[in-house]
Amino acid sequence: MNALDQELQKINASTVRMLSQVRESVNLAQRGLVEADAKSAQKCIDDDVHIDKIQEQLEQRILSVIARRQPAARDLRFLGAVHRALSDIERAGDYAVRVARASIALSEKPPLKKYLDMDRILTILSTMIEVTIKALTESDIEAARNAWVMDDEIDDLYGQMERELLTYMIEDANTISVASQLLSVGRSLERLGDHIENVNEHIIFWLTGERL
Repeated sequence: MNALDQELQKINASTVRMLSQVRESVNLAQRGLVEADAKSAQKCIDDDVHIDKIQEQLEQRILSVIARRQPAARDLRFLGAVHRALSDIERAGDYAVRVARASIALSEKPPLKKYLDMDRILTILSTMIEVTIKALTESDIEAARNAWVMDDEIDDLYGQMERELLTYMIEDANTISVASQLLSVGRSLERLGDHIENVNEHIIFWLTGERL
């Protein structure tokens, strides 16, 4: 294995580590919200600094490899795809933190409803990231496509949740405050899914040269 291949492997491994950290953040946010577990929510918030640090290190490493090794063709496409994916991964982590912060505030109030739909969305997100990791580590185009389409179910669940919460607000003005917070949580989850969808678009471009 030549020096370029070794560096590409290290970049791949660090990207997987960053995705794994975001997946853990999603799981912590899920416990914070669904189980009113403020400790898990706070850990999600505290851990975000690690995601940011990996992103910063990876961006510098990628630019260094491009400058020093002058990779061509597929290797350059890989580096470009990962570089673009990093901001999406970081933003996904930020949205998990938003959910965690909201869950701490919500845990101090009587629940408006059972969080079944949000629990389902968070479970899908965790699986989506897991499949994305498989796509990246195994150069698996089908895994990338499978993860990419998972966002459709998230969008459907978010739309269903939004309609339900708006009904609460219309029927009982006393629910407006909590329902508004839950709408914000739902929007954060929907955006988190969009960013992981984008990551898979970048992976598909790396593997096929195809822009979705």
